[in-house]
Amino acid sequence: MPRPYPPEFRARAVALVRAGKPISRVAAEPGVSEGGLHNWVRQDRIDRGERPGLTTPEGTELAKARKRIRQLETEVEILKRAAKLLGEDRPDPKGSTRSEDLPVPGSPRRSVAGCRA
Repeated sequence: MPRPYPPEFRARAVALVRAGKPISRVAAEPGVSEGGLHNWVRQDRIDRGERPGLTTPEGTELAKARKRIRQLETEVEILKRAAKLLGEDRPDPKGSTRSEDLPVPGSPRRSVAGCRA
């Protein structure tokens, strides 16, 4: 994994390149690879609207969204496995109400209003 540089450091290096200093010279001074500095300059141009592409805030938002999607997919998979283990993986053929929750014809109806403590 590349060594992380502070945003201020990156901004100064990009500013030097924008001012006309060659990437090879700017990269040699602080020990940044030319490829890495080239990527910073390219991203700066995207962020400024000079080049098409995903801006830094958009990229950050997209990464967060993808991470959340992976978390939710994992949760769904866990719930599916739990439902299968509990025998709840089959949908009720009569709809969303489970048959054991329905009153039996001819039996006395239970009512919360009719209950006495």
